[in-house]
Amino acid sequence: MYKLKRLSTKRMESVLHAPRLGTVLMVEETLRDAGEAISVAELKRKLPKKVMHQTLLVILDYLQDSSKILISSKGIVWTYATREELNALLAKGREI
Repeated sequence: MYKLKRLSTKRMESVLHAPRLGTVLMVEETLRDAGEAISVAELKRKLPKKVMHQTLLVILDYLQDSSKILISSKGIVWTYATREELNALLAKGREI
C-alpha cells in the first residue's frame, strides 16, 4: 500500500499543480461513492477526469487533515458523515 507523507509548508510551496475546488469535490464524491477501502491506483482509475499524482496527494493530505478520510494499510476510506446521516443513525439507535 502506498503511504502518504505529510506535506510540509516548504513542500506545499513547491507544488506545481494546486488542486482546484472542482477537483477536490470530484475526489470527495468518488471516495464517498466507493463504499469500501480503495487504493490510490484504484482511485485514479475511478476518477472521471485524470488528476496528476502530486495533485491527488495534496488533495488526500487535505482530506485526511480535515478528518474526512482515513488512510490505512487496506486503502483509503471515506469516514465523514453529514449531520443528516448522523441524525438518521441516532433515530435508529436504542437509548441505554
